[in-house]
Amino acid sequence: MTHNPPSPTLLQALTPIAFLVFFLVLNVLNWGDDTLSGANQMALLLASAVAGLVVTWLGVPWKRVMGAVVKTIGTAMPAILILLLIGALAGTWLLSGVVPAMVYYGLDILHPRIFLVASVIITGVVSLATGSSWSTIATIGVALMGIGNALGFHEGLTAGAIVSGAYFGDKISPLSDTTNLASAMAGTTLFVHIRYMLYTTVPTMLITLVIFTVIGLRHEGAEALGMVDQVKAAIGEAFVINGWLFLVPVILILIIVKQVPPTPALLAGALLGGLFAVVFQPQVVEQVAGEGFGYAQSSYRAVMQAMFGPISIGSGNAAVDELFSTGGMAGMLNTIWLILSAMVFGGVMESGRLLARLTQVIMQAAKSTASMVASTVGTCVFFNVTASDQYISIVVPGRMFAKTYREKGLKPEVLSRTLEDAGTVTSVLVPWNTCGATQATVLGVPTIAYLPYAFFNLISPFMSILVAALDYKIRRYTPEELAELEDENKI
Repeated sequence: MTHNPPSPTLLQALTPIAFLVFFLVLNVLNWGDDTLSGANQMALLLASAVAGLVVTWLGVPWKRVMGAVVKTIGTAMPAILILLLIGALAGTWLLSGVVPAMVYYGLDILHPRIFLVASVIITGVVSLATGSSWSTIATIGVALMGIGNALGFHEGLTAGAIVSGAYFGDKISPLSDTTNLASAMAGTTLFVHIRYMLYTTVPTMLITLVIFTVIGLRHEGAEALGMVDQVKAAIGEAFVINGWLFLVPVILILIIVKQVPPTPALLAGALLGGLFAVVFQPQVVEQVAGEGFGYAQSSYRAVMQAMFGPISIGSGNAAVDELFSTGGMAGMLNTIWLILSAMVFGGVMESGRLLARLTQVIMQAAKSTASMVASTVGTCVFFNVTASDQYISIVVPGRMFAKTYREKGLKPEVLSRTLEDAGTVTSVLVPWNTCGATQATVLGVPTIAYLPYAFFNLISPFMSILVAALDYKIRRYTPEELAELEDENKI
């Protein structure tokens, strides 16, 4: 006879979460904004050990615990492969000059009369191209802060525009680790997740642009574009910039539109970037490959290095040099480590039905789709405030709610979108969160000063709830799809 362990109490279900929060707070106090380098992964593994003790106390066989861990890790493998390919793509797109060209032409739209809205657009374009809000804020954002100060804008207002644009681009970029993390935690594919996010992200961005346009048009100031000219000059000195480079992203977009699966699509984009690097950027190729090689060997070395490891392109401008460096596949290993650790934690929690117990309490009040989305939003914000890390605000709620959303007939992209609408964008609004603390330091503006003006970040969670309340574009399983999921033991 199969032994069914007793249902956990709420206290037992909360115990591993409490330990996780405790370890994460200690990590922030000890490592600051470098917790992703291993400290948070260890926090998840230690919390997994606590969860293991709880489920063992409940009488769950160890074989079942390990089976659940292996199963959850297996579900993350497609996302891990995609992350590795994204690292390779980011490397070759830098080597080929595709990303620098996006930055170069993006800076051309800056004009003092529309400085604020232009700042949102510029940081959005750069963050979309690089997949990183942090590097965008630390480079272009710093330059824009200087220009904003010269134009007489309030520093919090300028910082709010920069943060809004940077997190917009980060949120929908296929190169972003949080975008990949949210889709992996919810169990949907990357491009489905990005397309579905547009239903909340585009309206939020349009509202943000309108607000900053109105504010900017009422402001008068002197023209000060010298810093932007310096950045553009440094880019033009380091790379050959021309319109042909945009064929790479255009071809990749066409491949995606043709419904090619993400793995071969990203591999094609990475290889195409390597080809354009060899054709258009010989000086960059030789710089990355090192001296003493013929061009054929240098091309092979540089493209391979860009795909698997770190590269940095020197331009003579420190800000540009910081932006134009990538880690390749190796740069994704910390995020992959985090995903694996999160899968272990989720697997142990699920084996003893601890997550089910927590979601049961939360879902008792969630009778509608809107209340379920609102509960998820609140949970993400809660972890951003208490755990001080945006990755945890995506990972833990993602594991908590994935099964419940499926049981309610909602497809995983509904959850993944909510995780990003609430988890990714609100992290920078919390002063003691790693994101909030870092961006405040980099921009030289207290978090509390730019918080009222980070309109995109403030509106996003409410837009997610509003769209759910209107029942607009809420994707649901058909009865046949639910039956298939049940047959596959997914719910």
